[in-house]
Amino acid sequence: MSEEVMSFVSDNIFGVWFLIGAALVFWMQAGFAMVETGFTRAKNAGNIIMKNLMDFCIGTVMFILIGFSLLLGEDIVGLIGKPGFDIFTSFADFDWSNFVFNLVFCATTATIVSGAMAERTKFLSYCVYSAVISGLIYPIEAHWVWGGGFLAQMGFHDFAGSACIHMVGGICALIGAAILGPRIGKFSKNKEGKVVKVNAFPGHNLPIGALGVFILWLGWYGFNGAAAVSVDELGAIFVTTTIAPAIATVVCMIFTWIKFGKPDVSMCLNASLAGLVAITAPCDVTDAFGAIVIGIVAGLLVVFGVWLLDHKLHIDDPVGAVAVHMMNGIWGTIAVGLFATDTAPAYARGFGDGVEFGGNQICGTGLFYGGGFKLLGTQLLGVLTIAAYTAVAITITFFVIKAVFGLRASEEEEIVGLDSTEHGLASAYSGFGLMDISNIMEENENTDLGVSDYEKASQAKKDAAVKVVGEPVDTDTGIHKVVIVAKLSRYEKLRKALNNLGVTGMTMTQVMGCGIQNGSGEKYRGVELDATLLPKVKIEVVVSKIPVSDVIETVKKTLYTGHIGDGKIFVYNVQNVIKVRTGEEGYEALQDVE
Repeated sequence: MSEEVMSFVSDNIFGVWFLIGAALVFWMQAGFAMVETGFTRAKNAGNIIMKNLMDFCIGTVMFILIGFSLLLGEDIVGLIGKPGFDIFTSFADFDWSNFVFNLVFCATTATIVSGAMAERTKFLSYCVYSAVISGLIYPIEAHWVWGGGFLAQMGFHDFAGSACIHMVGGICALIGAAILGPRIGKFSKNKEGKVVKVNAFPGHNLPIGALGVFILWLGWYGFNGAAAVSVDELGAIFVTTTIAPAIATVVCMIFTWIKFGKPDVSMCLNASLAGLVAITAPCDVTDAFGAIVIGIVAGLLVVFGVWLLDHKLHIDDPVGAVAVHMMNGIWGTIAVGLFATDTAPAYARGFGDGVEFGGNQICGTGLFYGGGFKLLGTQLLGVLTIAAYTAVAITITFFVIKAVFGLRASEEEEIVGLDSTEHGLASAYSGFGLMDISNIMEENENTDLGVSDYEKASQAKKDAAVKVVGEPVDTDTGIHKVVIVAKLSRYEKLRKALNNLGVTGMTMTQVMGCGIQNGSGEKYRGVELDATLLPKVKIEVVVSKIPVSDVIETVKKTLYTGHIGDGKIFVYNVQNVIKVRTGEEGYEALQDVE
């Protein structure tokens, strides 16, 4: 009788913990939102917050309609669950806890993609592919592992989702970022179109990014531990879930300190997440030594992943999602076949038959603990199978979306920022005196527009490079004052161009401006970056017979180098200035004198 009571109490305690774990995983959405926002530019902060909100909301709709049944419905030939609407037709007997638990995991898969495709994706297109991932891609491959599908029957082990969630999200992110293309100015190219320089786009708010990492780390205890069935198993999972990210972060700090001269903050934040991703699959079956080795590899792999995408593949991933989730998801899944040990408390569950224990089954020990190659081979087969399905499915999805809706925002929308163009949001930080340095600095890593030839540049790029500020020029008649702010190095070329146009008188004043000076040695994620004051010139001319539109076009063409902040033009109608300063009567009197 006492055993029955204890079993009842234990089952209910862990049933409650199961739902608490689901709530912790839901809270991870806030962590992802903070990381992605902090690692990108201020002009897109609201857009990124909106995307992370809609990941979960759209995912819930899709999970209700089809996702849950495809994942945990009655198995059909080991490939998919039987579609159904039990949540509507049999609510009294519905598996409420499993629905919520698997829903929050599903939302995590979708939100990984948003970071890699940030700052240049159409919001509508994002909503569509997020729905496809939540409704079709994730539930089908997760059924293979956790719903009694063919991989579970073979003995594949992915306790909390290194493969099913993180690798899948990372593969979608990689393919999406590759199809979408880099942000404007991320890569500098020569005349032959070859990438000659990788430019760093510093995140606008690293404290928010760091807060996101701490939120994610806290949530990961639920992510990995919610499915534990004993106190000993839960404790062991908490230990491995703590060791791996801590070791990964220390290793990354040391490595970047040696390689770049200083420890890289954002890379170390990524390393913490990389360690968490890598330990997700083996967290229940490995020991402390295994967790340490897994963490060491994760800390180095994330740095390698960022370098590989930037310098070799030339794929723009603003937050490092591919390096963190795809590469370490693969590593963590393979690590099960290397470091699984029967000294882990989870082995008390016994060996599974491939169906009864689902994703929690224990099927053997790893290569380094005397288990041979059997489990390692199963893990490799599972990685390849899930990766192949995901790659094909998401590629088709992206190309269909691209053909129907368009995938990428326009140049003008990207330059101005998606907060304004997609959501009508002037700023995500209304009331704060924030300044987006990427829009005012000298020629540097933040400002390259990708086209250095004025004639080949789009109108949006021309306007972004040399901004015209002032009254609308409805007519070229009358007297206009034109004030030009430009780099000192462009002064002589600009003076000659204006002389050739017929402007013979001008006033030049030297001023100082904030910019980037290459060669200083400072690094951001391995790319040189340093801010300093650089000389600029302010040129003032007054024209009447020469059309002011010709002056504006000449200045823009002369100053244009293909970077935001090549110069700025201020245009004033002199007659209007006189009216403001002297009033209408003073203006008429001046005309009488003339």
